Amino acid sequence: MMRQYELVEKVAAYKPDLDEGLLNRAYVYAMQKHGSQKRASGDPYFSHPLEVAAILTDMRLDEATVAVALLHDTIEDTDATRKEIDQIFGMKIGQLVEGLTKIKRLDLVSKKAEQAENLRKLLLAIADDVRVLLVKLADRLHNMRTLGHMRADKRARIAQETMDIYAPLAGRMGMQDMREELEDLAFRHVNLEAYEMITARLAELRERHAGHIAKIETDLAERLKASGIVAKVYGRQKKPYSVFSKTQRKQLSLEQLSDIFGFRVLVTTEEECYRTLGIVHRTWQNVPGRFKDYISIPKQNDYRSLHTTIVGPSSQRVELQIRTREMHEVAEYGIAAHSVYKDGMKAGDRQVALSKDSNAYGWLRRTIETLADGEPEEFLENTKLELFQDQVFCFTPKGRLIALPRRATPIDFAYAVHTDVGNTCVGAKINGRVMPLMTELSNGDEVEIIRSKGASPPQAWESLVVTGKARSAIRRATRASVRRQYSGLGSQILERTFARSGKTFSAEVLKPILSRLGHREVEDVLAAVGRGELASADVLRAVHPDYQDTRASRKLPVPRVAEEGWFNLRTAAGMLFRMPGANEPRLRAAKGPIPIRGVGEDMPVLFGPDGAVPGDRIIGILEPGRGITIYPIQSPALQAFDDEPERWVDVRWDIDAELTERFPARILISAINEPGTLAVIAETIAANDANIHNLSMLSTAPDFTKMLVDLEVWDLQHLNRTLAQLRAKSCVSDVSRVNA
Repeated sequence: MMRQYELVEKVAAYKPDLDEGLLNRAYVYAMQKHGSQKRASGDPYFSHPLEVAAILTDMRLDEATVAVALLHDTIEDTDATRKEIDQIFGMKIGQLVEGLTKIKRLDLVSKKAEQAENLRKLLLAIADDVRVLLVKLADRLHNMRTLGHMRADKRARIAQETMDIYAPLAGRMGMQDMREELEDLAFRHVNLEAYEMITARLAELRERHAGHIAKIETDLAERLKASGIVAKVYGRQKKPYSVFSKTQRKQLSLEQLSDIFGFRVLVTTEEECYRTLGIVHRTWQNVPGRFKDYISIPKQNDYRSLHTTIVGPSSQRVELQIRTREMHEVAEYGIAAHSVYKDGMKAGDRQVALSKDSNAYGWLRRTIETLADGEPEEFLENTKLELFQDQVFCFTPKGRLIALPRRATPIDFAYAVHTDVGNTCVGAKINGRVMPLMTELSNGDEVEIIRSKGASPPQAWESLVVTGKARSAIRRATRASVRRQYSGLGSQILERTFARSGKTFSAEVLKPILSRLGHREVEDVLAAVGRGELASADVLRAVHPDYQDTRASRKLPVPRVAEEGWFNLRTAAGMLFRMPGANEPRLRAAKGPIPIRGVGEDMPVLFGPDGAVPGDRIIGILEPGRGITIYPIQSPALQAFDDEPERWVDVRWDIDAELTERFPARILISAINEPGTLAVIAETIAANDANIHNLSMLSTAPDFTKMLVDLEVWDLQHLNRTLAQLRAKSCVSDVSRVNA
């Protein structure tokens, strides 16, 4: 266990002006508070915060952060209080220790909603002061190093939590060394069999290629020295988990990986990086398409380096990473290597400088900005998407660089530029050519977004995008669109309800009664009526308490085409107008039937199980929480709504001749049971430009088969033409429309 003076000396080695008294007080205080406490391994508990502090000194962090590491378990596991720590160490250190205490109490592996909320709290604490993250990651790293002393079930839980949250978070902060070690430590507990197999194969490959690796190291170092470049060259082998994930992701064997063996070349200046690259490519053959310049275009976590893959002396592919020593420090330690922790800046100024200069911390800030934009589970999903993705770099027509995850589409690009650009996106040009919006973007693509002022994102886009920002924005826009649809539908329903009672409806009449209806805004009331959650008659009575519905006790009969006369058939094929009998009242005409088109248009419209097509006379039934379901006027299903006249909605077709939308219709076919019959039926339907959406066999006898077919057709005329063509086939005994 490290002694007090050894810890002070380690920090003093890279920070001569340290506050030695702070470290001494923290060391003694933590050791006294933890006293005789023991860890699961049997070691004194104080060894844990001391090891966490040692990890942070390896990252060359300031004495305040190291002191927080020593104290991070005191409030949680001892009788120490926040007030006491404030008095001894100052309010800032007290705040950091309390922040870590709250995080320690989180259970990130829990039910999904709870896990999301806990991740939200973690990121909020980190956003307040990034040193919380640095201490937390060091704490997790030491716990993973000693995980073998825990129960098996607890080991599995903590390892999975590390793999899901902490390792990728370390990677996003640019702390690659810590990420690799966390992944490797977790991998052996999550999948021990795969870990042992890959470790054994890597050891075998290392032994087989040891001579070649040493030769490349020596040859490269000598060539650089001869060119006047002072460089450090050393070989490295890919970590087991990195090998496993890449073989799984790319479906490759171990031998097919080009970067199992790699070399890092550390030089002094950026210019020497490019000179070294030239020497490497003149010495060994490079692999086309394997060069990446992260110096001119750094990664979002501030990583900068040149990557290239060459064919070595033994025809083995090896990867080279060429960078300056400063770049290497950032690549290994990420935000922990940032200069603000080493330049003597006042503690109060450090976070400001870090947030301005660090892309990694900037990503965290942007992630926090999305916290209020969705449900906790959405936040968890979107944050994990961001954590696990590699990147491609694309450009706007004006040259602005946009960093996106792998497999990103122009839709992701549009939302990365601005949410309004994504919401109004209708197309894209990639490198000057109009391309589909689901095209996968590549490094260096120039993307121009084509916009339309009245456009809104379809819900289907949510399955196409890969960025959390795009997915959240699409969900918000979809919810807003659905809300507007229900609100518009509710407004039309109320207009007709009020008109039938001889009253005039306007949104203004709802404002005085919002509290009575249990809603805060007029639009909420309209949407509730549109969804069927609030009866239009209840709204009418709330606005006009003295109104008496003379039809309340009457049953509204279902119209029957065969029995009753109808008028205005072209536009009112669903209006509740009847030719009344002698003792029945005539219903007053409302402002006119609601125009409907198809599913997913300007209103939440569904179709009954047997379908309806333009040309049919139709009725709309209000379905609570779903919208309007359309039935042909002759459908027996309407009998189920005889006692619910308030759910009947006047509707009419409103079909744009330029739109190419098909509508559902169900038909029943009796056909000869012989080979080829189904093929004839399918060919006939296809020849008539109809589409089979679903087909099921109702019964099969030795001679005949009955089948139920769900078609998609343009209109009633198209359906009748298709039925006539089917009847003309010799293998078809009978065909009819269901509920015709």
